[in-house]
Amino acid sequence: VQLVESGGGLVQAGGSVRLSCAAVGSFLRLNTVAWYRQTPGNQREWVSEISSSGQRTTYADFIGGRFTISKDSANNTVYLQMNNLKPEDTAVYYCNAQIRGWFGVQKDYWGQGTQVTVSS
Repeated sequence: VQLVESGGGLVQAGGSVRLSCAAVGSFLRLNTVAWYRQTPGNQREWVSEISSSGQRTTYADFIGGRFTISKDSANNTVYLQMNNLKPEDTAVYYCNAQIRGWFGVQKDYWGQGTQVTVSS
């Protein structure tokens, strides 16, 4: 099982980017998925998360309504739509997922990270 991220890149301030996090492999259930971000020299900070059902979403206060997290359960993929991007959103974005395996054991997985750079 692994998490595969995509969608980062270079965007101008005020622009939009959509990140994807796909859980690939054989498992029973994709549970809570969260997005984090990290800049050089700083700790990884939590951005948003979505529940197993996709019905409950939470966001860090600094997002200010600009990001939307969503889930495609059929494809075990979670998205982070980021709008009205600011230069301070520049970071490596990581997804994190709690995945339950076939024998009932739940494990924590991280994606490889994707760079988002916002130019002013």
